[in-house]
Amino acid sequence: MSEFVSGIQQLCWNPLTLCAFMGTGLYFSFKTDFFQLRHPLLIFRSTFGNVGKNKTHDGISPLAALSSSLAACMGTGNIIGVAAALNAGGPGAVFWMIISAILGEMTCCAENILGIEYRVKNEQNEWLGGSMTYIEKAFSSRKPACIFSVFCIAASLGMGNMTQSNAIASALCTDEKVAPLAVGIGLAAITGMIIFGGVKRIASITEKIIPFASAVFIFALLAVIIKNCRNIPQSIGMIFKGAFGLDSMLAGSMGYSISKAMRTGIARGVFSNEAGLGSSPIVHSAADVRDSATQGMWGITEVFTDTVLMCTLTALALLTSGAWSTETPLSPTQMNTAAFGTVVGGFSSEFVSASLCIFAFATVIGWAYYGEKATEYAFGEKAVTKYRVIYLICVTAGAVAKLETVWALSDIFNALMAMPNLAALIILRKKAVQPINDCTAKTYKL
Repeated sequence: MSEFVSGIQQLCWNPLTLCAFMGTGLYFSFKTDFFQLRHPLLIFRSTFGNVGKNKTHDGISPLAALSSSLAACMGTGNIIGVAAALNAGGPGAVFWMIISAILGEMTCCAENILGIEYRVKNEQNEWLGGSMTYIEKAFSSRKPACIFSVFCIAASLGMGNMTQSNAIASALCTDEKVAPLAVGIGLAAITGMIIFGGVKRIASITEKIIPFASAVFIFALLAVIIKNCRNIPQSIGMIFKGAFGLDSMLAGSMGYSISKAMRTGIARGVFSNEAGLGSSPIVHSAADVRDSATQGMWGITEVFTDTVLMCTLTALALLTSGAWSTETPLSPTQMNTAAFGTVVGGFSSEFVSASLCIFAFATVIGWAYYGEKATEYAFGEKAVTKYRVIYLICVTAGAVAKLETVWALSDIFNALMAMPNLAALIILRKKAVQPINDCTAKTYKL
């Protein structure tokens, strides 16, 4: 069974799929004259520089939407995922991870713009939007959007739920004093108190957790890099050599190394920030904003924070500390522990475990909202309560189960989510590009 699922996983995430992600981001980058690179000050002024202004009290704050979206994508992948990418594709994977993220910034921007443009109110006077509504508009049919919703629900129960609760249980149950089942039950209880409070409670929690946890983790990464600053030039050289095969003597091995680094890096970028999957616009569409371009810029900020900043700093910490190039290969968790050990010594294991637990828990509650809205769209509001109950059961089950196959299935569902989403982005491309170009022209009086 596992071999069959693995085969489907490889089929779904083939080079053409990764090219579709890169190509979509490249298209929106060209059509906006690489807005994400040319106008960083405008992006900052429109996002963090505008926090608390122009409120309509109609939804959650844009910062809360960003925090909730980051909560969903900044799970265990940002800590152990980068280390796994280095093991699989070498330092060159970091370069392609950054490139995919830079292009993905405009994909996420387009998703958020369309999510705002086509959002609607439900019977509870709450926003229902995101990918489902613009996919329906693009295809003039609910069927593709419902199919997307079903895959989103499946992904929420797997990648967003069971795999994260399993990571939390693994981090906490290092001895026999704590039982995984107890962790699962406790985690389900806490999660239930949050998700039954709706999007505003979820956003309120993530708005408190994510900025603080991210700041602490970034500070720790910078401490590792500064402590090992003498190795920064060498580490950057390794990234570029690995990205372009400059250290390979034979053309054949050079081509293989480049291909492997590209494939691993692009895939890591996609899995990290979820740009193109269609997940983040679900929560961004609930934001209290008057124009779609503003929320599009929050999408750019999201991808930058998650991948360009967090994942790049993690990679540099692993490379400069020498944790990646030890004589005996280390697992991703061991690699992070070794890197932070250069700064905090014997406390590094506890720090990594605590970080894993915090980010994984944030992912659990973030993906709960995605699944709820997908359930509401496909099956109606009455089905949401049933979904929440199933979600909490999966939280408990994930803490005690072996999840190798669940990881693979989650990757498959992610790919299946992306297909109708990317197609809808291209179909509605003019509607996605126009707000950003209008904003640029108005700001700079072009």
